Amino acid sequence: MVIDTEKIEEPKSPEKPQEVPIDWQANIIAFACHYCAFAAADLAGVMRLRYPPNVKVVRLPCTGKLDHVYLLRAFERGIDGVFAAG
Repeated sequence: MVIDTEKIEEPKSPEKPQEVPIDWQANIIAFACHYCAFAAADLAGVMRLRYPPNVKVVRLPCTGKLDHVYLLRAFERGIDGVFAAG
């Protein structure tokens, strides 16, 4: 068996890298299960802990039933990140 030592180059991306402004913050939406993750977020609020205002929490009965269409729709509407916890 002969091992080829030739280096394989990865294809270059057609997108040009862009500089991120210093004050930029990602818009994040969190889908949280009512009994697990949302309870933890609620407890953090009771303890007066803070999380950034660019994080929006959506309470769901169960994240196990979260349809992927809602995740994709969030990206289509300009959300930078999605967090599903449950």
